[in-house]
Amino acid sequence: MMNSLMQSIGFAPLLPLWLLALLGVAGVLLCAWSLYNGARGALLRLAALASLLFWLAGPQHLRESWHSLPQTALMLVDQSPSMAIGQRAAIARQAADALAHMQVDGLNIRTITVRQNGHDGTRLFEALDQAAADIPPDQLAGAMMVTDGQVADVPANLPDRLRPRTAATGEQTTLPLHVLLTAKGEETDRKLQILEAPPYAIAGQPAHLRVLAEDSGPSTHAGTPAELTLRVNGEEPVVMPVVTGTPQDISIPVARPGQMLISLSVSPLAGEVSQLNNQSITHIMGIRDRLRVLLISGTPNQGERVWRRLLKADPAVDLIHFTILRPPEKDDGTPLSDLALIAFPVKELFQDKINQFDLIILDGFENRSILPHSYLENIANFVRRGGGLLLTAGPEFVGPGSLQETPVGDVLPAHVPPETGMVERQFRPRLTAQGRQHPVTAALSGAPEANVPDSTTTVAGAWGPWYRALKPDSTHGEVLMSGPDAAPLLVLDRVDQGRVALLLSDQIWLWSRGEGGGGPQAELLRRISHWLMKEPELEEEQLAASITDNMLTVTRHSISTEATPPDVTVTAPSGTHTTLHLHAAPQDGSQTATLPANEMGIWQVADGTHTAYAAPVQSDIREMTDLRATATKLAPMAQQSGGGVFWLGTPGHLAIPTIRMAESTTLHSADWLAFPQRGAHIVTGKSAEPLLPTWSMLLVSLAFLFAGWWREGRN
Repeated sequence: MMNSLMQSIGFAPLLPLWLLALLGVAGVLLCAWSLYNGARGALLRLAALASLLFWLAGPQHLRESWHSLPQTALMLVDQSPSMAIGQRAAIARQAADALAHMQVDGLNIRTITVRQNGHDGTRLFEALDQAAADIPPDQLAGAMMVTDGQVADVPANLPDRLRPRTAATGEQTTLPLHVLLTAKGEETDRKLQILEAPPYAIAGQPAHLRVLAEDSGPSTHAGTPAELTLRVNGEEPVVMPVVTGTPQDISIPVARPGQMLISLSVSPLAGEVSQLNNQSITHIMGIRDRLRVLLISGTPNQGERVWRRLLKADPAVDLIHFTILRPPEKDDGTPLSDLALIAFPVKELFQDKINQFDLIILDGFENRSILPHSYLENIANFVRRGGGLLLTAGPEFVGPGSLQETPVGDVLPAHVPPETGMVERQFRPRLTAQGRQHPVTAALSGAPEANVPDSTTTVAGAWGPWYRALKPDSTHGEVLMSGPDAAPLLVLDRVDQGRVALLLSDQIWLWSRGEGGGGPQAELLRRISHWLMKEPELEEEQLAASITDNMLTVTRHSISTEATPPDVTVTAPSGTHTTLHLHAAPQDGSQTATLPANEMGIWQVADGTHTAYAAPVQSDIREMTDLRATATKLAPMAQQSGGGVFWLGTPGHLAIPTIRMAESTTLHSADWLAFPQRGAHIVTGKSAEPLLPTWSMLLVSLAFLFAGWWREGRN
């Protein structure tokens, strides 16, 4: 801060300005009239009047004292994720420390550290605007940016903070922006970008990706040969040739539904700054095309409407539904083609196209020679080859023509004795111990507790009762629900590659009518159907893995009663194997474990039976797209402002410019940078004295007046 004195001339009129102006105009007119009449002393008289008016204007000698205010230069230090590459962060810290401790008379340096800002890249100009908000425009000297040059918010024109208006004059001035880069020169880099990747793909059809390998930096050019390595989940990598600068289309087969982790990497560029952006990972969810469901209903019943409403409401389901309208006991020999409005395409459905279906539902179906033995054999083989079969059984299941006495019975998970198998009394469906853990029935709303009696018609919040069920004498598979006398009610089973679900009652439709409070019939039937079609989220045994904040989390769900959870083997992208011990989570029965995951790529987790995959998700893709230290983004902005661009070098050989206040319009050189003198100050005092003594002004006026008389007297 400096003390300064400024002197100037001012006026303190003794008469109103309008009166002084009127006297002046009158004097000029009189002088003109006198000159017109040939008076020789007119000009001297005008001079006498002018000197008198000047005295009446009150000329003063003004003195003003003030203190200079220090200026503030902002120093923005980039510490975003890209600064972790190499020694950039250390260079930035050393340079910022050295610059902050430079003593420059009349200049303060304010340091602002800029770290990661969400997913939008490094935003130094946003930080500049915020930091300069509390600095008076007259006291802002300019800014310095210590960075690698990868700035995401570079504006098209110099920001308003660096183009303030001077308070005294209102004139707009330009303040310098100096850029200090944390490297010894322009760097090179090769990056891989996924231009197009579908989030979903149909199982059985290829997914199409478009990728681009691109080189940037000095001496790089498009068309350079490179190799692209592709890996899907844990499969063997596939290597294919590419050229830089040209988009490459890739087709990837989608074998089955479920998540696919696709890892892509491009061969490194010689001398590039980092290989972090040479690889990328994308997720594609394999989904089924329209699910083809064949629903065969027996004699029209109330449950038929429930099935149709459930399946028709799903736009992904292609439903084919046939109902056997004629009861078998009314067989009078009339051909089926004459009884049906549409001929029942038995051969087409159960022989020619049976393998095109994903799920077959037999709802109260009583065969009674409607389907030949060979077609029933086809249904059983459809299951064994990987299809799904859902059968809801009622009285027809224990009567003549029961499906359990046909080849279909060989794949069913229960057998019901014809004589004693039917139970007709009120009961309330309940979940078994296994059913409370199985994904198909776990967490179904309203499942009754053990103390809820069957005889009660309505229990608030609990499932309503049914009135008919079958009681099997043998079962195999998983019993998820129980009926009268705790007999199995819902049984799921695996048969070779396929799956079967048997519901031993035909009265689930009562829930849709709200009987006794109703129940979750739509959700239960949806889960059963999706389990039969092998949806991954409904598997009994699940192994999942995810990576968040460089931490791998392994979660295993199981309905088994094993005392000790098995260990899992974790394979890192580099091929390193780690054995991980799982710990039981009492709140949901799952087993979990965590492991640091600092490598980019696909991680594999296996428990001996199941395999899961995980990959880290980059927190700021924009920040890691270009990893070069470069001046290309900030140099135009520095040039507009009159600032300079400096390369700081390496930690052992830093080239830090000195800071000074500008003595000319040049604001930088090879080894120094400068900020302009803004002249900001505050006034501490003012004084005023008459410019001339009153008597001296009076003598001057009288002198001019007597000179005028003398001149006129010579005539």
